[in-house]
Amino acid sequence: MALLGTLLKKGIRLRESLDQEYSSPAELQKQELKKLLIQAKDTEFGKKYRFDLILKEFKKPNKDFYRAFSSMVPTYHYEKIYQEWWHKLKEGEKNITWPGAIRYFALTSGTSGASSKYIPITKDMVKAIRKTGVRQILSLSKYDLPDKLFTKGILMLGGSTDLEFNGTFFSGDLSGITTGRLPIWFQRFYKPGKQISKNKNWGEKLEQIVEMAPKWDIGIIVGVPAWLQILLEKIIERYELKTIHDLWPNLSIFVHGGVSFEPYKKGFEKLLDRPLIYMETYLASEGFLAFQALPNRRSMRLVLNNGIFHEFVPFNDENFDENGELKDEPKFLYIDEVEEGVDYALFISTCAGAWRYQIGDVIRFASVEESEICITGRTKHFLSLCGEHLSMDNMNRAIEMVSEEMNLNIKEFTVLGLPYGSLFMHQWFVGTDDQVDAEKLMSRIDSHLKSLNDDYITEREHALKRVSCMVLSPSLFYDWMREQGKEGGQNKFPRVLKGDKMEQWLAFLKENGVQV
Repeated sequence: MALLGTLLKKGIRLRESLDQEYSSPAELQKQELKKLLIQAKDTEFGKKYRFDLILKEFKKPNKDFYRAFSSMVPTYHYEKIYQEWWHKLKEGEKNITWPGAIRYFALTSGTSGASSKYIPITKDMVKAIRKTGVRQILSLSKYDLPDKLFTKGILMLGGSTDLEFNGTFFSGDLSGITTGRLPIWFQRFYKPGKQISKNKNWGEKLEQIVEMAPKWDIGIIVGVPAWLQILLEKIIERYELKTIHDLWPNLSIFVHGGVSFEPYKKGFEKLLDRPLIYMETYLASEGFLAFQALPNRRSMRLVLNNGIFHEFVPFNDENFDENGELKDEPKFLYIDEVEEGVDYALFISTCAGAWRYQIGDVIRFASVEESEICITGRTKHFLSLCGEHLSMDNMNRAIEMVSEEMNLNIKEFTVLGLPYGSLFMHQWFVGTDDQVDAEKLMSRIDSHLKSLNDDYITEREHALKRVSCMVLSPSLFYDWMREQGKEGGQNKFPRVLKGDKMEQWLAFLKENGVQV
């Protein structure tokens, strides 16, 4: 097995050396957009928006191709593209926004809306996701890892691979779709295996994994931080361990995504005998957009030549209203026009038939030259009741700082914006089993937010007159997720609750004896 590990590691290094970056980000994206337009030019969408004419602009040396694309093709959010185009895909129609019929739809976690969204997953997108996944595996050669690690099991905690089928298409969690189509060579490393991964009952699935855990030698774990933390806690409790390394001594890597890991880090590391290598991914239902390519960085490399074309809109008052809605005539930027340290709303066109699609995330470039980004929030998951412009990144950082400062294991949190007399307030809900004074906790969170956000300081002196915190059992957060049908898999608790979701959360708390 050690020899196999050595061969695998050498093979990874060889393949990585062949996967060289041969061009600039701008040129890579130009060629990627051209490929997408060529493939989709004979679809209903491509014909309506004259992809044939746009493609002629690629012969010119300047950016006329992008000006043609951005002027001739409208922007879309999910509701708009579904109503105009994607509903036809669910009815079995072919060649709508991408060649052929769509057999798979990923159900999103639905943190922004009232119900799950159906995102088309094409064969080309499955290939692209797999290819980017291999790229991330190749990046492991940059780490100082023992050969034997490459022979150990990889535990992937995702949605059920037993997809729903209505006679026309399959639907389910993206992790369930992709895990059910793993390449043969990878299946020998994959845990929990085909049988357990089919289970749709999340609680039963966790118990089955706990039961099998002593039989596995796990080196890498993959999943959403909250659910993996729950799983590791269950294993440690069942087998009366001090840490998970007592059972899995070779556990070395945690690949995570979907939500910032930093607020979970303090509590998560209490379950370990030694730190893990943390690798972040940006795998959304719409595609595999970025991954952590280099050690010791808090940024990810944007994928520029594998089925996705990116556009960027500065996330500011000129382009978005107070509800995070895109204004008329927003300013779109090509990848060679972005700057470091600026927040951008991300729009993508993909090999799954999404076109100029607002994915809902806000990103910031840590390095323009290397196309390294950080996710700073969601266009709808921020608070700006009175100009405080509080982002998800601000909230995550404040919770990370207070967890370290007060030695707290904070497992979940969310924030509401509420009226306070004629002015405004923020209501925090923090999930921890640790004993902590809520007023002291709020005071420290408030202090850290002031250090992170100048607008917040200003508004705390004026219109944002009150900030309040309630400390809750983490189980309430998980119970609410279960009630919403969003337990497990890629689902995560929204950091900001607005509208119907806020009212549902408050009603749920009242039903459970919590007076807000």
